[in-house]
Amino acid sequence: ELKDFYRLFAEIYPDNEKAKVQNNSRQAYLFCHGMTKGDWVVLPSKFNPTLHFGKITGPCEFDAKAPDRYRNSRSVEWFAMDVPRDRFDQDILYSFGAFLTFCRIKRNNAEARVKEMAANGWKVPASSKAQLSKTESDDPEADTEATAVVNLETTAYEQIARLIVARFKGHGLANLVKAILEAEGYTVYQPPEGPDHGVDLLAGPEALGFGQPRICVQVKSTEGPVERTVLDQLIGAMQIHNAPQGLLVSWGGFKQTIERERAAQFFRVRLWNRDDLIRALLGNYDKIDPVVKAELPLKRFWMVAADEDLD
Repeated sequence: ELKDFYRLFAEIYPDNEKAKVQNNSRQAYLFCHGMTKGDWVVLPSKFNPTLHFGKITGPCEFDAKAPDRYRNSRSVEWFAMDVPRDRFDQDILYSFGAFLTFCRIKRNNAEARVKEMAANGWKVPASSKAQLSKTESDDPEADTEATAVVNLETTAYEQIARLIVARFKGHGLANLVKAILEAEGYTVYQPPEGPDHGVDLLAGPEALGFGQPRICVQVKSTEGPVERTVLDQLIGAMQIHNAPQGLLVSWGGFKQTIERERAAQFFRVRLWNRDDLIRALLGNYDKIDPVVKAELPLKRFWMVAADEDLD
């Protein structure tokens, strides 16, 4: 039972605060006994603004020979990889953005809504409506999401991302990247809209852009991660335009075929996904063109960092 897990965690970690013991013991209980075969699981990507979905296919298993962090495991069949976060309603993303490593999502009929999206090609059906669900106070699983602390940084990024999609669709995303580079001190040339052949922007420091580094920029506004061919196209364009460095911006992130090239291309190509672009925007917001600021009105605020942010 849950109380047995709590008692065990309190004995093993006597110096931990009561709230931490409660959260950790509840998560362990759910992993071992709350999850059942056939349940769906969702895992945010570490590389892209996407989500992975899978189905539990077996019971909790213990392997004493496995590394310490992986001795307890459950088998999962991953059936949907890199589903764009932007497709989900904001209330579901709030739940997905909780600080808890592991929790059950029950609020607002989330499970049924996600499964309805899956049946509709991972898009919200036009007839779908959020239905608030009641939680049972005596259910040990019911309060895991309610007690989870919302990751405010993740929530803010989601809201900013939705505003960028609304205001800078398609080729407009290149305009935003141009504004960021100009705020960083680059002189930027933007070719007319049309077939770009691997080039959306050319940038160089100093007033006329004659300084170093000279950068060739390719911007992709597609939802999903881009393939290796896009990186190859950029590298080819860098050679044509005599640009030693390149910047590949992909709103939907990058396939593993590109991620594996990060180290090899470190000294000549930078990769920005959606979150990297937002970080660059926030870092230069005070210097951004006022016209762009008017399209993206943001307000700065401070909050106390969570313990994990201080490690």
